[in-house]
Amino acid sequence: MASQCSLTALFPTQSQLDYALDEATTRQEKESLVYQYLKKLDEREDLKIPDFQTGLEWLNTEGPLSLDKELAGKVVLLDFFTYCCINCMHILPDLHQLEKKHTVKDGLVIVGVHSAKFPNEKVLENVRSAVLRYDICHPVVNDGDARLWTELEVACWPTLVLLGPRGNLLLSLVGEGHRDRLTLFADTALRYYGERGLLKTHGVGTKLYRDSLPPTVLSFPGKVAIDHGRKRLAIADTGHHRILVVSSTGQVLHIVGGPESGRRDGELSEASFCSPQGVAIKGDTVYVADTHNHLIRKIDLSEGKVSTLAGVGAQGTDKEGGAIGPQQPISSPWDVSLGTAGGVEDNVLWIAMAGTHQIWALFIADGKLPKGSESKVGTCIRWAGSGNEENRNNSYPHKAGFAQPSGLASAPEEPWGSLYVADSESSTVRTLALKDGAVKLLVGGERDPLNLFAFGDVDGKGVDAKLQHPLGVAWASEQSLLYVADSYNHKIKVVDPKTKQCRTLAGTGGAGDVLGPGFTESCFNEPGGLCVADGGKLLYVADTNNHQVKVLDLDTKTVSLFPISMDCTDSVPTKSSGPAKVSLPKSAPRMEMPPLAVSPGQTLTMTLTLSLPEGTKLTEEAPSFWSLSAEGNEWLLPSQVVTGNILNVSEPLRISTKLPAATEAADPRPSLTLSVWVYFCLAAGKACMMKAASFSQPLHIDASPGEGEVTVALAHAF
Repeated sequence: MASQCSLTALFPTQSQLDYALDEATTRQEKESLVYQYLKKLDEREDLKIPDFQTGLEWLNTEGPLSLDKELAGKVVLLDFFTYCCINCMHILPDLHQLEKKHTVKDGLVIVGVHSAKFPNEKVLENVRSAVLRYDICHPVVNDGDARLWTELEVACWPTLVLLGPRGNLLLSLVGEGHRDRLTLFADTALRYYGERGLLKTHGVGTKLYRDSLPPTVLSFPGKVAIDHGRKRLAIADTGHHRILVVSSTGQVLHIVGGPESGRRDGELSEASFCSPQGVAIKGDTVYVADTHNHLIRKIDLSEGKVSTLAGVGAQGTDKEGGAIGPQQPISSPWDVSLGTAGGVEDNVLWIAMAGTHQIWALFIADGKLPKGSESKVGTCIRWAGSGNEENRNNSYPHKAGFAQPSGLASAPEEPWGSLYVADSESSTVRTLALKDGAVKLLVGGERDPLNLFAFGDVDGKGVDAKLQHPLGVAWASEQSLLYVADSYNHKIKVVDPKTKQCRTLAGTGGAGDVLGPGFTESCFNEPGGLCVADGGKLLYVADTNNHQVKVLDLDTKTVSLFPISMDCTDSVPTKSSGPAKVSLPKSAPRMEMPPLAVSPGQTLTMTLTLSLPEGTKLTEEAPSFWSLSAEGNEWLLPSQVVTGNILNVSEPLRISTKLPAATEAADPRPSLTLSVWVYFCLAAGKACMMKAASFSQPLHIDASPGEGEVTVALAHAF
C-alpha cells in the first residue's frame, strides 16, 4: 500500500495544474496558477515526506543533511538520479542554471539522491567519481538501497521532486526537458514562501570534494584511439575538456582545448570542448565526439584549426537527421569510428548517439548507407535504432533498438563486415552489419528486448555471457578478436566473434589501481575506452576513474602505466604538419656556433650528423624530429617548413632554408636555432629514452644580396 506521503498523493492535484499550464499563454498567468496551486497544497497535512535515513553517505557536504534541521526553511529540489543514465546527465545543465539563479541563501537547495541501477553504482567511491566527472556542486546522498525512492514510489530516472520549507511535496517532474516548468515552479515557490516569512538564509555546510584533490595529468580520460600509420595516440582527457595527441612513448605533441569547458572553434590554442568522449585519428585529422556540447568536431593538426562538423551546440531531439552537419541537431555523441559506406575509403564517421539511443552516420565524403539513398558530403543522418531505449535486434536497422550506445569498433573485413557496438544500458555488445544494417546480439543481455537489467559478470557464450555497462570496444583485425571495456565490472574482456565466446582478459572484478604482476591480478576502475596497437600486440586502455591510460602487452601478459610527459608541450601549432612547438629539457646541451657570414637571398644549408650510444637504435614508433626557429627574428623563416622527422641517423641530415632577399633585423647578428629530439631504444631490450640538443647559429648578414649556397656542418653524439 502506498504511504500517504508518496508521489501518488500529489498526482491528482498536479495533473489539474499541468492541464491549466498547458492552456495558459503568458508568464504572468502561469505564475498565478502556480501561486494558487501552492496555496492549495499548503493547506494539506498529508504531503510531508520522510526524512533521509540516518547513516547514509553524503558528498559535497560537511556532514549529513536533514529535512527537519539543515534543510528546514528551504525550498528543496531532490534529483533522483543514477550516474550511468544519459537522461540524468541531460538535466544537469538545467540544475546548474537554477543554482546560478537562486543560491542557498536565497532559500533554494538542490540535493542529488543517487539511487543506483547497477550494483557498481552503489559504491560510494564510484558515486564520488561521477560527482567529480559531471562537476556536480550541490549535496549528493548515496541512497544505495533506494529507501527514499521506494518510500516516494519514484518510478524512473531522472525524477525531480520539489519540496516546501517543511519537507512537503510540491511538484514531481519525470524525465528530461522540463527546464521552463522547473524554473517557473522554483521562482514562484521562493516568492510564495518568502512572502510568508518561511524561508531561512542559513547555509547548509556545503564542502566540495573536488577542492581537496591534487591535480593529475589526466582527468577521467574517456576514450583513446591510435593512428596506425604514424603511431600516434589521441586521448580524450574528458575531465580537463581537452584532447591530447601523444607519441607512442607518451610524449605530448599537441594539447587542444582545456582546462575549462567551452565551445569554440578556431586556432588550436583557442579552441575549447565540453567533456569530449570519442576520438578517431587518421593522419593529421582527429575527429571528436564533443559530448556535452552535442557536437562532432574536427581537429586539423596540419592547419592548426578546430571546426564543427555536426551539431548546433544544444541537445537535439531529432531521431531522423538528414541535414548538413552544422544545421543538424544531435544528442550526446559518445563515440566515433571511421568507416566506408558506398564511396571512397573512410568516407563516413559512425557516431554512437547515446542521447537518442541510435547509431548515426556523418559523411565526410559523398557516399551511401546500405539500402539507403545517396548522401552528399556533410550529411548527418540516422543509420540504426528507432530511438526507443531497448535491447531490440532486427534485420531492419530502423526497427532495432539500442540503449545508450557508448562504444564503436569497425571490422570491415570479411567475414565480419560489422560495426561492433558497446550498448551500455542493455549491458550488451551488438553487431551492425555493414552490408545491410541488420542488428544482432554478440554477447550479454537477454532475449527480452525490454529488459535492461540483465547484467552481471559471467564468462560464457552469447546471451549466457554477462557484462555490466560496457563503454568501449576495440577490434584486433590480425587476430579477429574484439576487446571490451566491461566498465562497471572493472575488467577488460575479449570476445571471439566466430564462436561468440566472451572471457575475462584482465582485471579482478573489483575497482582498484594495481599493476599486475599478471592480467588477472591487475585492477582497473571503470575503464571507458580502449584501442589495439602494434599489430594486435598492445592494448591501450583509458582507465577512467584512475585518471590514467594503461598498456596491456598481449604477448607478455603484463600491464604497465602509459607515461605521459607534459614537460615539452605547447598548445600553439607550428607552421607545418610537424609536432607542436616544444621546449628543450633543462638537461639538453645547447651549443653556440661561431658567427657565419651570409648574404640576403642565399640558401643556408645545415648538415647535421647525429651519433647514438652503442647498442641502440631509433625507436620506430616514436617521432624523432628536428625544429628550426628564429626567436625574435621570425622574418628569417617566412612561410617555410620549420620542422621535420628524423627517420635515419646513418647519414647526415640536410636542412636548408632560403634567406629573405631583404633584411629587417634590428639585431645586427640574428640567430637561427636548430633543435633535435631523438627517441632511441636498446637494440636488445625494451628500455627507451628521449634525448635532445640544440645548435645556435649566429648570422652575420652582409648588406649586399648574394646567390648560391652556404653550408655549415654540425655534429653531436648522444
